[in-house]
Amino acid sequence: MKEKFSLKDHLFNKDSVTYLADLFVVVDATFNKKKFVTEVMGKFPELELKDRINWITEVLAKHLPADPEAAMKLIVAALPPPLDPTKTDDDFGRFILAPLGEYVVRHGCSKKYLKQSLATLKQITMRFSMEDAMRTFLNNFPTETLAEYDKWVSDKNYHVRRLVSESTRPSLPWSQKIGIDYQVPVTYLDKLHADTTRYVTRSVANHVNDISKKDGELVVRTLKRWHKEQTQNPLELDWLTRHALRTLVKRGDVQALGLLGYSAHTAPVVSNFAVPKKVRAGDRLQFSFDVTSSISQNLLIDYVIDFVKLNGGTKPKVFKIKKVSALPQAIISVEKNHHLKADATTFKLNAGTHSLTIQINGQKLATAQFEVI
Repeated sequence: MKEKFSLKDHLFNKDSVTYLADLFVVVDATFNKKKFVTEVMGKFPELELKDRINWITEVLAKHLPADPEAAMKLIVAALPPPLDPTKTDDDFGRFILAPLGEYVVRHGCSKKYLKQSLATLKQITMRFSMEDAMRTFLNNFPTETLAEYDKWVSDKNYHVRRLVSESTRPSLPWSQKIGIDYQVPVTYLDKLHADTTRYVTRSVANHVNDISKKDGELVVRTLKRWHKEQTQNPLELDWLTRHALRTLVKRGDVQALGLLGYSAHTAPVVSNFAVPKKVRAGDRLQFSFDVTSSISQNLLIDYVIDFVKLNGGTKPKVFKIKKVSALPQAIISVEKNHHLKADATTFKLNAGTHSLTIQINGQKLATAQFEVI
């Protein structure tokens, strides 16, 4: 039987902990590698991923100088070479370096060590992304941290530039909330959207998508301005725009769809909409329909299922079908089957009356109900 993959064991194990210890041995002959590795590994079996980062940080602090200033100097000296700066895209780097940022958060987030702490995190982020650590500094020292970002946004290393966008995202996954207004970082995005690296522009797109959940009008207005300025390669800006608008598109936002070339002015007609009356949980919902447009236009065809919740209410979820260029009066026939998973790990399928809606260019054009049994 194949052993189940464990992310925590893949990222944090004896080999990676030994690698971290070896970095310090090179710059500090007194660093007790054997004791460090033994103590860290002794508690690993009972710890989950985030707890392993915290535990490594706790043990590391015992092996570093008691003075945070001296400890941060040692951390910078021990860092491996920066990730390849010539690439246009990259991952986070090695996760075993995450405890270094956590050390700076725990011991350096104070007025006394602020300048050195920010400089240390800048160095670490060239080896492993420090957006989570930076959010602590954004919350505790927003003015000083943003003043650094004014310089970092033009840094020659793209990991540093990306950090400015990624750490200021309104809804960064698996990270703490930040107190700065979501509109403040837009000035950084104005510059970073024209970056030459996909790693940076992907972060910008994700950041803009986060903003769209709060202020769709600001997002559309900003993207229109970027297109008008023409400071980014048109193909890259088109990609960024699509990625940034994914939430608004799912919501059927007319302005967002218009920016992508989908008009809501002349709605097509949906006919022959066939949906079964009953579907058993775990089976496939098979449905079909025809679409006819009176004019030539691009169509974004989606469907929305209003799933029944335990409390009897419903929650809509949007699914993609296809993008198509419609010709006048040409019939576009669509057949689709949707697997109604009864045992999904992230979603509970409940019995009851659901509804299925065909959404084209953001407009809901046909709805039918079906029973999940």
